[in-house]
Amino acid sequence: MDDRQLSALRAHADRRPFLIGRARVVAALRAWFAAQGFVEVETSILQVSPGNETHLHAFATELVALGGGKATRYLRTSPEFACKKLISAGERRIVEFARVFRNRERGALHAPEFTMLEWYRAGEPYERLMEDCAALLAVAAEAVGSRDLSFRGRAIDPFAAPERLTVAQAFRRDAAIDLSACLPPQGPDPARFAQAAKAAGIRLAEDDDWRDIFSRVLVERIEPHLGLGRATVLDAYPAALSALARPCARDPRWAERFELYACGIELANGFGELTDPVQQRERLSAEMAEKERIYGERYPLDEEFLAALAAMPPTCGIALGLDRLVMLATGAPHIDQVLWTPVAGA
Repeated sequence: MDDRQLSALRAHADRRPFLIGRARVVAALRAWFAAQGFVEVETSILQVSPGNETHLHAFATELVALGGGKATRYLRTSPEFACKKLISAGERRIVEFARVFRNRERGALHAPEFTMLEWYRAGEPYERLMEDCAALLAVAAEAVGSRDLSFRGRAIDPFAAPERLTVAQAFRRDAAIDLSACLPPQGPDPARFAQAAKAAGIRLAEDDDWRDIFSRVLVERIEPHLGLGRATVLDAYPAALSALARPCARDPRWAERFELYACGIELANGFGELTDPVQQRERLSAEMAEKERIYGERYPLDEEFLAALAAMPPTCGIALGLDRLVMLATGAPHIDQVLWTPVAGA
């Protein structure tokens, strides 16, 4: 046995306790969803469009027909479009343990191939997803016999009710920024937002737009305070940053979108789903125009998905990073340690 083989054996032996924990968590989650009346689905990985978020990068491949014709297809960055087609076709509660792929992503919390746990509830308010998240944290902890979820010295009680606060409240509390004032009815005000961010001590680049400023404040001042002691549900994101979510009825500047945080880590992203095909086309087209401006590339829109929205009932849906949840439940310090066969390379 050569050194490379020995190294592979040792690496797997080191990972195995975390992987056994993963298997237990996945089994427990599947049982929970089945008990809730969800149908587990399996949607296709090869897609016409991998998703249309500005900063997500897909893997492309070539589909060759029997007659020799060729077409570009992508490995999905999310099963979202396919799952919504199923809801439009008549499904009401579905869940998928989906293998997804994202290029340009690698680190302790990021892998180019990972598992996204995504589920949808038709005809139910998106607050129901918050209840689901609280339940799943407890399910994951119980599956591995843990009393807490932890990462790099931070821990939460998975059995405690999550904290819930709006994005505007978090910006006011942790960055002393009045986000509402930077988001007037006519649209985001980048100049005012930049001034407020600089006053809070955030360093900005000259070409930062409203989204860039939001991201910098969120990462530097907000996220370090989220999900400490107990999980945090960060609710009501700006509509300008929520291309797939419907606007809040009380104030259309904000969207029915929340993110779940634990130990300072984003675990899930949930929506009251936008079902207006005209608005959705406009939003996704704007995302791709911005992608082309920044990265010089764009992905096609999924016309089948846009057509299906016309038949989609009011629905809420959410995507949760399964590997990250397993990391917190088992105490793994790196995402590769909870993947059975991590992608090799840089």
